[in-house]
Amino acid sequence: MFSKTCEYAIRAMIFIGQQSMKGERTGIKQVVQGIDCPEHFIAKILQEMVKRGLLLSIKGPNGGFYMEKTQLKYTLADVVRAVDGDKIFSGCGLGLAQCSEIKPCPIHKEFKKIRNEMHDMLCNARLGEFAEQLDNNLSFLKR
Repeated sequence: MFSKTCEYAIRAMIFIGQQSMKGERTGIKQVVQGIDCPEHFIAKILQEMVKRGLLLSIKGPNGGFYMEKTQLKYTLADVVRAVDGDKIFSGCGLGLAQCSEIKPCPIHKEFKKIRNEMHDMLCNARLGEFAEQLDNNLSFLKR
């Protein structure tokens, strides 16, 4: 459902959230190890997250990426919108440009239900909550 970029962004944001809750800043290499992703790819993603205000960073030997309480309240929907836009929340399941209530595609009705449920779930899923789950070993980000 999500682009590979979006998948990496979500995983990285949750990982950095977990580290931030411990009072730590996280470097690129730590993120790569923590979520098992390509280094060059995640660096670009994290720069974009900083640019959009979803993540903070400090340069230098004691620097890294981190979140304050404000960023931990962002939802997965915020991350998805920042990376993939709103298309996943409003687009056609078959990718048709003209799909609508008046002129629906063959899976319009069923896909609309799934899309709405996913939207609600992502809007109610806060980064801080997932970071806590990681801390309590209730979930994981890499195998």
